Amino acid sequence: MKIVDARSAPVSPNPHGVHASMIHDTEHAQAVHITLQPGEALKLHATPVDVFFYVLEGRGVVEIGDEREEVVADHLIESPARVPHRLLNESESVFRFLVVKTPRPKETTRVL
Repeated sequence: MKIVDARSAPVSPNPHGVHASMIHDTEHAQAVHITLQPGEALKLHATPVDVFFYVLEGRGVVEIGDEREEVVADHLIESPARVPHRLLNESESVFRFLVVKTPRPKETTRVL
């Protein structure tokens, strides 16, 4: 059995310059734990595979293609492959979420 404490996992370098930790990385899928402080955001980017986001804590904004929605804890958001997207924290508190990529990407994510 492998147990990962997402809150204390090492920070992974990323093009967004935010607190992100790769907490699961196998040949089949990846899961990244991201914490955005107030005012932080991911850069607009497109992934080569389908992604879903699961909000763990706080409130944030998700932009996928032309859509923009506010999300809160326990929301799951689906984002199809190759569609530009980003998440933003426009609130006054921490916004924490999981990013799950399935299948594991063979190409890199494109920052736009």
